[in-house]
Amino acid sequence: MIAAARQRIRQAPRALLKWSRRADRAGSRGLERARPALARLEAWARPWLTWVWQRARRGARWTERHLLRPGGALLFRGLDRGERLLRRSAAGAVRAATKASEVVTPERALGAVIVLAAAGLIASQFIDYRAVEIGQPGYEGLPDVAKPPTVDSRSAGEAHAYLLIPLALLAALLGVLAVRAQRRALGLAVAGIGLVCLAVILLVDMPAGLDASTQSTRFAGAKGVLWDGFYAELAAAAGLIIGGLLYYARPCRIRINLSGRAASGRRRRPRRRASSPARVARSAYLPRSDAASAPASPR
Repeated sequence: MIAAARQRIRQAPRALLKWSRRADRAGSRGLERARPALARLEAWARPWLTWVWQRARRGARWTERHLLRPGGALLFRGLDRGERLLRRSAAGAVRAATKASEVVTPERALGAVIVLAAAGLIASQFIDYRAVEIGQPGYEGLPDVAKPPTVDSRSAGEAHAYLLIPLALLAALLGVLAVRAQRRALGLAVAGIGLVCLAVILLVDMPAGLDASTQSTRFAGAKGVLWDGFYAELAAAAGLIIGGLLYYARPCRIRINLSGRAASGRRRRPRRRASSPARVARSAYLPRSDAASAPASPR
């Protein structure tokens, strides 16, 4: 049995070789038989393929001439015009910024901030800054649409007899004078007025706005609340303080002492080219001419 198995294993490659030869012969005979049909198909399809290829080339040429080239030229012309427009707009923006910087200096900008803060402080005196909410505990947990009714609303100027209006006018006047006269001390005066306004707001307006004693005896759950007028005058007073301090400090102006100017001048001065050691050595050993070394003879 072992010998028969070995013999079968040895005969297996021969059988495979025979089958491969038979398949090769069958394939060759099939190709030979199909060759006339393939030739007739090629002869029939060649004119059509040639016609399609020529039409495709003509279509590609027409597309290149009438679509791609004009479209590309139009695209690049648009990009060129857009670049020119951007450059002109950038140059115009630079010129406008330069002219604006000549007009709107840091001192004038701070003076305008002081005047605007003073105007905001005056306007805030006629806005309601407090009110008393009735039955406020019963509205807890409800949406913001449902709000408790309010009574006894007052404007900000009523709490201190409109004292902040003359102070705001004085602060605006000092801001204008500071810009016209270039006096830094006026900035401290404006900041001082702002501190006085802030003290009045925190020590007079806030306790009076949160006090609901007069209405608590008439209504249940009465509670004093602060409205937008209080925060508006608080922000305006803070603007006066900040504007006055910035005008006094003038952070945009940098002083340069004499030593700093001299050092900057030395940095801008072109340096002389240092002579090489070889040139120094040659100049030390060069012989002097007799006319230069000998003294002039008296005549």
